Amino acid sequence: MARGSMGRRSRAPGLAARDDRNRNGRRGEIASVALVSEHASPLAQPGGPDAGGQNVYVAALAAELARRGISTTVFTRRDSRALPPRAPLTHGATLEHLDAGPPEPLSRDALAPYMSVFARELETAWRREPPDVVHAHYWMSGLAAARAARGRGIPIVQTFHALGVVKRRVQGKVDTSPAERIAAETHLARTVDAVAATSYGELRQLALMGAVPRRSGVIPCGVDTRLFCPDGPTEPRMGRRRLVAVGRLVPRKGVDDVVRALRHLPGIELIVAGGRAGVDADRERLRALAHAVGVGDRVELRGPVLHASLPRLMRSADLVVCVPWYEPFGIVALEAMACGRPVVASAVDGLVETIVDGRTGVLVPPRNSRMLAQTVGALLADDEQRHRLGDEARRRVERDYDWRRVIDLMLELYAEARARRPRPARGDGSA
Repeated sequence: MARGSMGRRSRAPGLAARDDRNRNGRRGEIASVALVSEHASPLAQPGGPDAGGQNVYVAALAAELARRGISTTVFTRRDSRALPPRAPLTHGATLEHLDAGPPEPLSRDALAPYMSVFARELETAWRREPPDVVHAHYWMSGLAAARAARGRGIPIVQTFHALGVVKRRVQGKVDTSPAERIAAETHLARTVDAVAATSYGELRQLALMGAVPRRSGVIPCGVDTRLFCPDGPTEPRMGRRRLVAVGRLVPRKGVDDVVRALRHLPGIELIVAGGRAGVDADRERLRALAHAVGVGDRVELRGPVLHASLPRLMRSADLVVCVPWYEPFGIVALEAMACGRPVVASAVDGLVETIVDGRTGVLVPPRNSRMLAQTVGALLADDEQRHRLGDEARRRVERDYDWRRVIDLMLELYAEARARRPRPARGDGSA
């Protein structure tokens, strides 16, 4: 990607100024895009152990591309016999389920052995209908996409969503990632046509891994500011001050720390949205913890909540709390900000970039429930500050993270990747 364009993209994510005629002309080169997301289907309900921000991101990206008139196909692994081969997502966007491994739910960390089969399925699909650009999500999708596109002149854009080297650094021995993950991510960072990092912290880590600077840059995640907005219906409340936490319930997402903080916040309720439907070991762990620390009557574990219903829940919150041990980006925090809700978040990774401490939210050290309680207590006692933080948070999202702005940057990146990898001529045996 051109040094100048990448520089502007990195300095002002969501706001790169372009000559409209040049920009629209470059967009016009892209007629079809394949999004590869091996474990994160856009139809999956976020909040389960392996369903979260990536699912939301891929679904939103597909919808925004389709709105721009670009034929979009999402490829994911079939995890149920009941799933059809193809399913519509929205007008102009289609989901294809590929057979790779048993058609049943599997942990994403168990999927690596099936990626060769997944790649062959992709190759068959692209032999029939090659896309202009492939955008791979997560490292296994990147490996499969690169194998399937080999020799076909199809450019590969990679978004990692999380990096194994960071996960191993934070989780240590409890990291369950396959042994080959870090080497595979390093190879992809060095060889794909473009890397779209979601934060500057991730970009710096990719540079250490050998990513080519002129092919790497920051394009943040986006939020639908029409759905997530301050105005609209909100849940009724019973008079208590309310904290809301949304997302997966695995320990590294930090909800345990929010429950522990509640011991020091008398009279405050916590609503937690996320987890599996039905029996969920993570939800039961949190329920047991809440009773053990004496706050069981003030913690409501709702289980999975439809994404479209989240704005109503977030608007009912005095504060949205998002305190993971690490977080490559943090879509939940962005959605809360779009709803005009102040966010208390961990000072980690992507969250330190989306949240301006003291202006659009407040940052706290991760895994520190006492300091979390002190920060939350101070904010709940200051209505004026909370309203100011929420108003400024909404303005920041509108300015930098609206999907309609982010998609401009993504389309430019696609065009640059395609210009770098021209299609092979017909008759050379690769088509």
